[in-house]
Amino acid sequence: MVTILDGGMGGEIQKRLDGAGKGLWSAKALMEEPEVVVGLHQEYIEAGARMIITNTYSTVPSYLAKAGLESDFEHFTTLGAELAREAVNRSQEPVQVAGSLPPLSESYRPDLVPSHDEATPVYAALVQALDPFVDLYLCETMSTADEAFNAASQAKQLGGGKPVYVAWTLDEEPGKGLRSGESVVSAFERVAPLGIDGFLFNCTTPEAAISAIETLSALTDKPLGCYVNRIKEVPEGWTLDNERASVRRTDLTQDYFVELSMQAVDAGASIIGGCCGIGPEDIRAFSEAVSSGA
Repeated sequence: MVTILDGGMGGEIQKRLDGAGKGLWSAKALMEEPEVVVGLHQEYIEAGARMIITNTYSTVPSYLAKAGLESDFEHFTTLGAELAREAVNRSQEPVQVAGSLPPLSESYRPDLVPSHDEATPVYAALVQALDPFVDLYLCETMSTADEAFNAASQAKQLGGGKPVYVAWTLDEEPGKGLRSGESVVSAFERVAPLGIDGFLFNCTTPEAAISAIETLSALTDKPLGCYVNRIKEVPEGWTLDNERASVRRTDLTQDYFVELSMQAVDAGASIIGGCCGIGPEDIRAFSEAVSSGA
């Protein structure tokens, strides 16, 4: 059985809210247009998603500090989780809410990952802020083994026994491992003692994710999955706010996304969705393919 995850939030919010493409990014919607967030969650549910991720990727102190709101990160994290739960409550479908535990600095930047002592108090607070509204925790876009350990350890300690999943972001080239250069096997071994409940790969190419799923399927019987993006390459030194633009893929059509997602299922994945550049229409197409047995 395949659990269908939602798609990207940040890019879709940008389409619906002016000014959400920089600065506070997707957190801007929480502050100015929370109904946009609820509506987008609903679109994904209507498209077939049975697991949605809270819009809390940008509710970390480093991003909120751009508006002098870093001390309010717990408030906005709770709000993001509450809005996801509201979308589920409006639906008649059985949908799980996954609480996002994101990088605390920048995506794709292993060189900027905070130390254990810096990171764990923040992750502890994020877990507690999410807890009233989520069914599980998702440590996502983790670019190093230690980053995943820092986030997951707090979810395991303070998450009330709810499942904890880890999602690593990979080098775009299949087989090259995490963006830190660490292998998938070594990253798995770093967090395995925590008793992680599922392993995914996100915000990378489908081809890299499929290769990593094949590797992990030989090491664990826990659920595996991926939610990939439409990015071809992330330039060195990239941040959300600088001028170094990521290169988008033109070959990853909706049909090709569905084809590669089905290949991920064949490789052992049971949780499939999308990340940057993958929208409700893509999730709907994949959901229809799964339903038809294509």
